[in-house]
Amino acid sequence: MSERDDDPQAVEHPQDGAPTGPSPEEFRARRGRNVALAIGLVVFAVLVFLVTVVRLGANVLDRPL
Repeated sequence: MSERDDDPQAVEHPQDGAPTGPSPEEFRARRGRNVALAIGLVVFAVLVFLVTVVRLGANVLDRPL
């Protein structure tokens, strides 16, 4: 047993050839998916708002004051 095995502060480094994290291409792909998802969510929210306004239509003005 070495001294490193007992040290809780010791940082384990990946072996050569082991993946260390997402590559730049994976980051770009993930960002692209996130942007597409955000755009889809905004479009959906606007669509729900517009459908609500169209369905209410002039009925909003016919309510008693």
